[in-house]
Amino acid sequence: MTSRNRYQRWPNCIGIAAGAFLGIAGCSANKPAEQPVAASARTQAVAPSSTSKALGGSAAQSSSLDQLRQGKAIGTDQSSPLKDIYFDFDRYDLKPGARETLQGDAEWLKKNPSTSVQIEGHCDERGTAEYNIALGAKRAQAAKDYLTTLGIDTGRLSTISYGQELPVCTEHNEDCWQKNRHDRLVGKSAPTS
Repeated sequence: MTSRNRYQRWPNCIGIAAGAFLGIAGCSANKPAEQPVAASARTQAVAPSSTSKALGGSAAQSSSLDQLRQGKAIGTDQSSPLKDIYFDFDRYDLKPGARETLQGDAEWLKKNPSTSVQIEGHCDERGTAEYNIALGAKRAQAAKDYLTTLGIDTGRLSTISYGQELPVCTEHNEDCWQKNRHDRLVGKSAPTS
């Protein structure tokens, strides 16, 4: 399946992540996407989200899925205080650089207690969709567990796996695959009462 076809079927497969994780297979590709996102748009820098102003900066972000739906590039804005972490091929253990990045993320979260975080697990395109959903879940859980040991309340942290379905880079080489093997921390503002 070409990467273009994969993205054309994505709007019809919103539940594939949960379904694949639970072992439920199948997704109709009969309906074409209304507006496929061009590959070049997915690899450009991400503009700060409009919700970022609510947190006095760029902490609030759109999820990768929301970015795709909005036709925006997928990824974390460079000005975000929450940084992505990266993994080796077929691994979910935290490298020293990832631990250091998460320590910085934890310090920022301690100073901003009204922000919750969804940790997105992502994989490169190698392996089956089901395998990569499970691997992405393990990657997201590893980050969540580490942030918890750093003093971040588990109630502020949630995880989701997108597996290989929402790549930030669509080329077929190691440099691109490395960019796709990551956890993305998406800051969300607390609901106002």
